[in-house]
Amino acid sequence: MTAPTKPPHRSPARSDADADAAAADLHAPVIDWFDENARDLPWRRPEAGAWGVMVSEFMLQQTPVARVLPVYEQWIARWPRPADLAVESPGEAVRAWGRLGYPRRALRLHGAAVAITERHGGDVPSGHAQLLALPGIGEYTAAAVASFAYGQRHAVLDTNVRRVFARAVTGVRYPPNATTAAERKLARALLPDDEPTAARWAAASMELGALVCTAKNETCVRCPIAAQCAWRLAGKPEYDGPPRRGQTYAGTDRQVRGKLLAVLRDAHTPVPQAALDRVWHEPVQRARALDGLVADGLVEPLPGGLYRLPLT
Repeated sequence: MTAPTKPPHRSPARSDADADAAAADLHAPVIDWFDENARDLPWRRPEAGAWGVMVSEFMLQQTPVARVLPVYEQWIARWPRPADLAVESPGEAVRAWGRLGYPRRALRLHGAAVAITERHGGDVPSGHAQLLALPGIGEYTAAAVASFAYGQRHAVLDTNVRRVFARAVTGVRYPPNATTAAERKLARALLPDDEPTAARWAAASMELGALVCTAKNETCVRCPIAAQCAWRLAGKPEYDGPPRRGQTYAGTDRQVRGKLLAVLRDAHTPVPQAALDRVWHEPVQRARALDGLVADGLVEPLPGGLYRLPLT
């Protein structure tokens, strides 16, 4: 996520005067707060460019900033342009991904780099439709890159933004487990009309959710829109929706997959089955995890019971 150049604050002009006023009441204080409190992150700096923004967006999915920072910096130093990554094998992307988790993101980012090199001369495209057509890029990532890298007007809905909107506008503690059509409609209604302000608003509302309007232990005394927040004004009612999904890891197939991949990342020659067998005691779960890695294209089986990271 990057921070577009600060534009003048403007209010959107919409047919519904009440919605217009509510949106205008949110824009200026949130953007002003962001101007004073935004973290200095490498993908927000001008030199990061669109590729730096794209890499950060892939890495930050379900992963805290603190874990992403060192991997991001190593990645950009090694592959400063999409074409630099495209000439490497997919396995090298998986190796460099390290322990960020969800390593299929590394394969998808490699695939996007190849497509950018082949279709767009090595430059990350600016068009939302062109971004969406790249492998591994969905609506959120396309909107985020178009907004944060190119200053365009798009609704950028990650977990942090959805939580801010749920509380400030809808008056509930948490958004639904999955993004709904109503949330997308609200996000579009809240967008400032001019592109620079809309891009700044997208970055600012995301940062507010990351630093202040957090999932737990929110700090309303620091919030620039506490006075307008529907949830706070309602007395902060407890969440009464469907059970919220937890993030479990210990003992899961995800953990086993991570242990197997760690062996392969550390090896620069094919690894025998016996070396993989040593990392997890339960053979059925271990085999299931390994089969899943092969099916996902993260591991390549070779004759003689050997395995390696994928070369193609």
